[in-house]
Formats: sequence, C-alpha cells, structure tokens
Amino acid sequence: MSTLLAALGRWSYRHPWRVLVSWLILLGLAGGGVALFAQGTDNAFSIPGTESQAGLEQLSRTFPQVSGTNAQFIVVAPEGEKVDAAPFTDDIKTTITRLEKVPGVIAVSDPFSGQIHGLISDDGTAAIVQLQFKGQVTDVSDAAKAALEHVVDGLRTELPAGSQVALGGDLFATSLPTISITEAVGVIIALLVLIVTFRSFVIAGMPLLTALLGVGLSMALIFVSTAFASVSSTTPLLALMLGLAVGIDYALFIISRHQDQVRSGIDAEESAARATGTAGSAVVFAGVTVMIALIGLSFANIPFLTTMGIAAAVAVAVAVAVGLTLTPAFLGFAKGRVIGWRRRPRTVVERASAATESERNEDTADDVSTRLARSRTEEKKGFAARWVALVTRHPAVTTIAVAVILGALAIPAGSLALALPNAGMLPKDTQARQSYDLVAQHFGPGFNGPLIMTGTIVTSNDPLTLMHDIGDDIEKLPGVKTVALATPNETADTGIVQIIPTTAPDDPATADLVRELRAQHDHILDTYGVDMKVTGFTAVAIDISDRLGAALLPFGVFVVGLSLILLTVVFRSIWVPLKAAAGYLLSVAAAFGVVSLVFIHGFGADLLHVSRVGPIISFMPIVLMGVLFGLAMDYEVFLVSRMREDFVHGRRRGDGRSDRRVALDAVRSGYTASARVVTAAAVIMFAVFAAFVPEGDSNLKPIALGLAAGIAIDAFTVRMTLVPAVMALLGAKAWWMPKRLGRLLPHFDIEGQAVEHEIELADWPEPHTTATVVAQGLELADHEGTTLYSGVGLRVEPGGSLILGGSDRRRSRALALTLAGRAAPTTGRLKVNGHVLPGRAIWVRAHAGVAMLAAAADPAAEVRRALRHRTRLLVIDGLDAVTAPAARDQVTAALRDAASIAPTLTVIATAVDAVSARALLADAGRFGAAVLDVAPPAPRHHMPAPTAASTEVTA
Repeated sequence: MSTLLAALGRWSYRHPWRVLVSWLILLGLAGGGVALFAQGTDNAFSIPGTESQAGLEQLSRTFPQVSGTNAQFIVVAPEGEKVDAAPFTDDIKTTITRLEKVPGVIAVSDPFSGQIHGLISDDGTAAIVQLQFKGQVTDVSDAAKAALEHVVDGLRTELPAGSQVALGGDLFATSLPTISITEAVGVIIALLVLIVTFRSFVIAGMPLLTALLGVGLSMALIFVSTAFASVSSTTPLLALMLGLAVGIDYALFIISRHQDQVRSGIDAEESAARATGTAGSAVVFAGVTVMIALIGLSFANIPFLTTMGIAAAVAVAVAVAVGLTLTPAFLGFAKGRVIGWRRRPRTVVERASAATESERNEDTADDVSTRLARSRTEEKKGFAARWVALVTRHPAVTTIAVAVILGALAIPAGSLALALPNAGMLPKDTQARQSYDLVAQHFGPGFNGPLIMTGTIVTSNDPLTLMHDIGDDIEKLPGVKTVALATPNETADTGIVQIIPTTAPDDPATADLVRELRAQHDHILDTYGVDMKVTGFTAVAIDISDRLGAALLPFGVFVVGLSLILLTVVFRSIWVPLKAAAGYLLSVAAAFGVVSLVFIHGFGADLLHVSRVGPIISFMPIVLMGVLFGLAMDYEVFLVSRMREDFVHGRRRGDGRSDRRVALDAVRSGYTASARVVTAAAVIMFAVFAAFVPEGDSNLKPIALGLAAGIAIDAFTVRMTLVPAVMALLGAKAWWMPKRLGRLLPHFDIEGQAVEHEIELADWPEPHTTATVVAQGLELADHEGTTLYSGVGLRVEPGGSLILGGSDRRRSRALALTLAGRAAPTTGRLKVNGHVLPGRAIWVRAHAGVAMLAAAADPAAEVRRALRHRTRLLVIDGLDAVTAPAARDQVTAALRDAASIAPTLTVIATAVDAVSARALLADAGRFGAAVLDVAPPAPRHHMPAPTAASTEVTA
C-alpha cells in the first residue's frame, strides 16, 4: 500500500492545481446539495424493539391525545397571592382558549377543571397548563412554536407584577447545538502549535486548510443525508470536532516527515512521495481504526447512535482522503520552501550558564572544556531524549507510578450516572430550564418526567372502574408520588395510567421505579386481565440509557479485541498489542474519572460553565471509547513503529551489542525521533476538543471534556511515559511472536518499508536497467513453513524467454507466480518491468498475463486471454502439458502473433519436460530459451551446494 500512496503523493505534488480544484468542485457540489435537499436535524430519540417504544406506538394509534409531543407552561403567583383566584383564573382560561387555536395542538389541560387533578400546587401558588401536539418534536412546525410563544408572552404581560411564567415541556427540552466563537480558540491554538513545530507560517497553515476543507465537505454531506435519514443535531458538531482534529493531525504527520527529509537534503518531489508513502500509511491505518470504532457504535442497536457513528466515520474518511491528496498538493505549491527558519545557535556563554560564578572562577581550562562539551551534548539531546532516558532508567518504578496515578484518577468513574438530555441540563438563562426548575420547586422533581402505563381493555364491562382500581394499586408502590390520571380513551379500548414519580427523570431512582412497574406486569395481568406496558418519553430515555449501558461491555470487547488484532498484524508482536490495549483501558478509565469529577461531583463545574451537575448524556461513554481508541492507536503506531524500525536496523548492524541493549537504544532513539510530532498532534487534538467545553452544547460538553482529558492522558502519560518504560522492561522480548502465527497473519506495511525498499533498489542491478525481470536471492515459504524455492537468481531481457523446469511443478509454479506479481517472496530482490516487488505488485499484475495450461480445455484461448494489449510479460504454467498436435500448433501461432505485435514481449514458462517446452517456443520463433531448474532447497543444516536453483540465469 505504501507504494500506491507514494505514487499518489508524487502525482498530487506534480499536479497541485488539479487536486485543489477537484476538491473545491466536490465542496461546491456538496454545498449545492445542501441547498436543494437538506431537511434539517432533529432531537427525536427512539429505540425500536423496547417496551417503551411499543407503548408509544400503541398510544399513537389508540390514544393520540397523550402520545404526541407535549409542551407546558407554569404560572407562579407573587408572594401572598394564589393562582386559583382572580385575576389568574380568568387570564389563564383566556390563554387556554387562544392555545386551542394554535396549529397542531390537539388537547389543552385546564388546571381548574374538576376532571383534572394535580396541576395546581398544594399551596395554591402555582399552576401548570399542559398542551399536546400531534406527532413527534420534529413534526411541530416553527410557526406553531412561534404562535405558542406569542400566546404565553401575552399572558406574561397580563398577569400582576411579580408573577412568573415559564414555557417548557418536551417540545423545548433540548436545544439545538451551535458553533460559538470559543471553538475558534482551539483552531488558533492549533495554528500556534503548528508554527512552533514547523517554524514556518506558510507550512503551518497547510494542515489547517486541509482540515477546514475536509470538515466543510463532510458537514455538507451530513446535511445532504438528512433528506434520506433522521440525523440528530449533535451529529454535525461531533463530526466537526473529530474531522477538524484528525484532519489537522493527519496533515501534520505527512508534512513533518516531508520537512525532515527536505532538511536532510532529499529532493522536494521525492520527499513528498516518500512522506505520503510512509507517514501516509500510518495515516490510513489510524483513519481506518477510528472509522471501524465509530461504525462499531451500532453495537448498541440504537438508530440515532448508529447514524452518529457513520456520520463521524465519514468525516474521518474525508479527512484521510484530503490529507493524502491535498497535503502533497500544497507541498507542490511550496516546492522546496518548507525548511522554515533555523533555530538560533546557543553561544558559549549560554551553554556554560548552568555553572555558578564561583565554580567558573575555580575551574581549570580542562574543566570548562569538559563542561561545555557536556552542555553541547545535552543541548543536542533535547527534552524528549532526556525524558525517555529518565523513564527508561527505572522502568519498573515508572510503570507502577503511572498505573497507580491513572488507577486513582479512574476511581470517580464508578459514580458516573447516565441519562438522555432534558430541560434540566439546559443553561439557567433559558426559559425551558426555568420552567423545569419552577415545576420541580412547586410540584416536585417527578412532575418533570411523568410515566405512562397503557394497555388494551376491550374486554372490560366497566373501563372507568377498572382503570381507577389499577391506578390505586400502582399508587401504593414506593417511588410513586401520585397517579395523576387513570382513564380509558374515548372508545374505551385502551386505558392509561399517568404516574408522577417522587424523583427527577434523570435520577437513578426513577429508573428503578420503571423496572418495578414492569415487574408488576404479571400481577396486573392476573388481577385485572390487562397487559400493561410502561412508556412515555422518560421511560424511552431510561430504556436508551439501559441499552447503552448494556452495550458498553461488548463494545469494549470489540474495541480491545480489534486493537489486539490490528497491532499484532502491524508490529508482528504479542506483547506490544497487549501493552497498547492495557494502556488504552487505563486512558479510558481515567478519562471517565475526569468527566465524573466535573459533571457528577462538581469539581471545576463553574469554571467550565456546567449548567447542572448530575447525569451526563447516555452515549458519552461509548462515543468516548470509540474515538479515543482510534486516536490512541494513532499515537501508538507513530511511536512504536519507529522503535521497531530502529530495533531491526540495530540487530542487522551487528556491532556487538546485546539484543537487550539494542532494544533499549531503539526505544530511546525511536521515541526521540517521534516525540516532537506526537506532542504537537496531541496538543492540537487537546486544544480542538477542549475548545468545545466552556461554551459548547450541553450534550456535547461531557464528550468534549472526556476526549480532551483522554487525549492528554493517553498521549503524555500512557504513550510517552508508560510505553517506553514497558518497552524497556520487555527488551527484545517485546518483538516476539510465534512463528506459526507470524506466517498466518497478513503483512500491513505501516512503516512504509516498501517505499524504503524501492528507494534502496532504485539503481539495482544498474541505473535505468533494461531487464524485464531481474531477481537475486529469491526465497518463498508457504504457510506451513515449507520452503518452495530459495537462492533463485535470474535476469530476462525484453523479448527473451525462460523455462522454469524441475520435477516438482508446484515449486516452479510458485516461482512463476512470484515473477508475475501474484505471490510475494519471503526474501530476496526482484524487479519486473522496473518495478520493485512485492511493493509494486499492482503495477506488475497490470502488465503481466498468466496462462494456466495444465487444465485448460482450450490452451490457445487461454494464452490469448492472458495476452492483453498492455501485456509485457507472459507467464505460462504447464507449457509442456500441450501435447496434442492441433493444440500445440494453435499455441505456437498465438505466441508468434503476439511476438509480431509486441517484439519485446517476455515469456516465462513452467515445464517438467523442459526439452518439449523449449521446442514449442522455438517453433514460435523464440530460439535459445534459457532453462532454470527449480530444485528443492538444500537442508538448512548443510552448506548449500551449487544447484540450478542458486545459479544466476540470464535469458
């Protein structure tokens, strides 16, 4: 994959205007789609397959007066007055008459009616008027909302001075999230970090531009999708937050690698290609990891959360695509002007300033020279080198200290309470929040979240008495303050019981009451013959929270299991994935602890403008786990891949160091090389997420805080402190993997090894080689560990022919498929048509045809099928299997025709009977074909004797 990305980066670098204009056209088209098709977002939450949702659907058919969206307003009389006396009664009744004319209103409750109880407070100082709209929240038009607000505002002006009127209810329970100027602070901080990192204003702006374009495109796509699916209002902001953060970071990784390479003297175009191939491979891995985790939110089986995960995954996918194309395009605009300003070298006086004046007077010249030399060394090391040396000097102490600190930080997570948003979570200056607080003050907190039990009563001869008896029975349960209503509908086929809990809708005790009411199902069925369901919007919210809580464990297993699999594939190690997964779990637990400290226990709540301490939005934990997983793996890859690279190179060098010393040096050098970029990326991520906390949407605020805390903890405490310490403890064992498992797992070139291999072989076997196929020291082993061939060396020029002979057709076929780019050699060097394999296998396969003649019904047709117009290499398996004279003549004719069209066509054939195959090629005009006997490899414990398999063959 890295070679594909390198080619993409090179093309984008050479054609920057095409890339930029293409993305701008896509952005314009998406913007046009928003103007034409966008329907707007909504905050309607539903959960198919639950009792509460089934109850709502039943009520919408049989009792629509209580199934739709409700609104209400509370009137509080001034001190010393009562609401059940004039002028309050007259003004409220007049207002009710006006409200009945508002579009969409199907019922208005009069608190003074003799048939309704409980809408006037016990002390007579407050009254509630309830309204029922048809349909869900999204079905109520803006005009209807405006008309309702106008009527209530009129009542507010008519009542005596000192009266309080506040409009609330489900219709106003949630606010639409918006972007404020505070979020721009994160972008400004990101820009400052980029300027410091790159030491260039122009280069620092590139990641921001790519991220903003990607975010604009992904946001437009999300709003276009509202024409086809229901999208919650939190979804675009989550996509914005994620897209902005990862978009900046992904471009940062590529540009940082490019800048380092250009500073080392590599040509700018070549550097852009290499950076896209190497750092770009890690970007793809990180992006795919985040996307898989986000799509994994569907584990909860909740539609709005699944949609949120998919939308956020789209934003990450766009960020990856933009980063891999637009970033090298911007580098193409800049050409070689990416070095940035140079740091001012320290003077001798500054380097010696650590010594005191008295010490300086007593020092001899030799002492001063020694100290200056040491200061120069420390200056070159920098903070990263000193820090990794510190944490790896006593790795056991560091590991225990980090584990204890994060474990202690995670303790408050045990008190984390979850709930769906309600008006009580809104800012205190909103009318809906004021209504919520006034209702709780005068009627009790449970009045803000009534529960409904409903069932079919068609078999009852006395529905009124039946519902009254059921209501009396339910009112005796602990946690029930009162039964506000127990009545059948107009057709007497469905009955409802409206229950007012003693606790608030987001109180865990209310959820316990819902479970207790459901536990009464069998008792009510046996006693009254009614199958009752517990429903209502409060019950729906509780069911969603319960399902999300139940989904956390399987989702956690999915995420951790995914990390173990992916990192095992990437690093070819067992211990590295286990260490990474353990670090991730520590980060998540500590992040939950931070959120709990602020939103549950109130530490720093005022500083962060938390409107109300209490339960947080239900899907925060699962979203936090998914997003943080991808970002944690991102940092893990960038840090540990460099350590692995240095470890492998250190062992190859063979300079006499022990494996443990090589491993420790690799940890320190790999850390030092990666720390600057990872630090910058983490600071940018933290700034972007933290900017959404102070003035952000109340639903998004705990998610943003959790992500900001999680990023800081994971990047600086886990990845940059715990990881090097554990790697130092493990030593060379960190890279151990069972051989059998290593053969079974696929290879993922996360470190850009294919690009490095291609650069290494750029002038092999000679600059601008003309050979169609050239190989040296090729070896291939199958999944069972059996070596099929080894020590193979060959060279075939354009128009040449080569026969791969030997008694074992399986071995020669394996070599032929390797040369055609269909199989990857285990070791050795191989170039086909100037492309290095296996990295450029896609290009080779596009110009190499393979004809399998051993079992072909029509060998000539099989040869012609393999001879496409771009074929430069033809591989024929089983050429000696063509024995029938007619078939032999047809194959000969096909090869002769191909040679007349493409004189440089190279033919490689396998045959047990090499003489017969050579004769057929001669009949086709290909004389003097070379023969390579693919013999079994020599035993490992013997010195390899010269065999045909290890002989250089030139055709």
